[in-house]
Amino acid sequence: MIYVTIERLAPDSPQILSFVVEGHAEYDVPGKDLVCAAVSAISVGTCNSIESLTGVIPIHEMEPGLLDVTIPDSARAMPETWGQVQLIIESMVVMLQTIEQTYGDYITIETIYHKGG
Repeated sequence: MIYVTIERLAPDSPQILSFVVEGHAEYDVPGKDLVCAAVSAISVGTCNSIESLTGVIPIHEMEPGLLDVTIPDSARAMPETWGQVQLIIESMVVMLQTIEQTYGDYITIETIYHKGG
């Protein structure tokens, strides 16, 4: 099972501060697992897009079965850039939710709220 955790600033705020993708779908054998490949491409592509399109360098940890991405607090000081980062991440969420609708036995998405928010 792939577990996706989206950390938002607060229940009344749509701002996303971080996301974690962990686990393996086990939809098929490694190398043929379409769910795992799709989730990996979307989540890693999101991290790369944030940096390439906005100049914001996400703080991330990546290893097999784990991608942990945090947007640096400094990005919030640039409202236009922050908005672009948010749009990119929200797009990722929509794509992952689309996968979850069809392959819900292999991926689950959870939203949590920032402890300080």
